[in-house]
Amino acid sequence: VFLPVRTQGICMSYLVPSEFVTKMVDAGESKIFMSTRDTVIRAYMAGAILALAAWFAVTINVQTGQPLLGAVLFPVGFVMLYLFGFDLLTGVFVLTPLALIDKRPGVTVKGVLRNWGP
Repeated sequence: VFLPVRTQGICMSYLVPSEFVTKMVDAGESKIFMSTRDTVIRAYMAGAILALAAWFAVTINVQTGQPLLGAVLFPVGFVMLYLFGFDLLTGVFVLTPLALIDKRPGVTVKGVLRNWGP
């Protein structure tokens, strides 16, 4: 359930912490059942996009001499990850054990380890 929250005249959605945890466990469960091939491809693509974002930030910093400008533009890579639906492998490492701890059906230690060592 999203609850609208007013912050300085701006209406924002708020997710109850228990629902946020449930969404994290759901994401971990979906990653367990994703094929190793898909996990590796998504992780490599995410790494490549972040490498390009870092290169972009450094280039902007060197060309303009404004390190703050490069730092502000680096998060564009994370926005691209979200929009393209890619996952950093570190996210897979963190979320998959949550589904195991929650005792989701079909989630096994073998499945978690398969995701940890593609």
